[in-house]
Amino acid sequence: MTAESSQQSPSITTLSTREVYRNRWMRVREDQILRSNGQQGIYGVVDKDECAIILPIDQGRVWLVEQFRYTIQQRALELPQGGWEREVTDAEELARGELREETGLHAETMIYLGTLWIAYGFAQQKQHVYLATGLTQSSTHRDAEEHDLTVHSLSVEEFEQKMLDGEIADASTLAAWGLYLMWKKQQEG
Repeated sequence: MTAESSQQSPSITTLSTREVYRNRWMRVREDQILRSNGQQGIYGVVDKDECAIILPIDQGRVWLVEQFRYTIQQRALELPQGGWEREVTDAEELARGELREETGLHAETMIYLGTLWIAYGFAQQKQHVYLATGLTQSSTHRDAEEHDLTVHSLSVEEFEQKMLDGEIADASTLAAWGLYLMWKKQQEG
């Protein structure tokens, strides 16, 4: 895809929209649409506020969290991540807050690595990716939803092997690691 083709007009027009569900974490809407080929249809969209994912690395170790993820009915190992159920005005503040909340870690340095759309096939949620270094331990401030969260520290080699083995399968964690590797390569070159 060229830059020119990405700037073309949308191939889908929204005819109407209605909110079908809302809670403090998300909104679900159903849009009546018209495709550029003349076909009408519907599109379901989950709207969520922006969030952050943090890659805490210190002395060759990566800090992760593990918690029960209801949607897949199993515990999952992933990078610390989350949002505050409100509009994000300072993504770094959000990232620092999520890191502290989930792991109790404070980062001396936060480096912005990029932005991800979590699952834009059905969800509108932007995720800001940060590298956290110079880590010191403080206390956690977990939400009620994070009651079963545990913190793990793995060597980079162990972390990568768990991703290759499928033990770490969170798409945001894998994508954040990819952004980090590209950033690291640029720093070295």
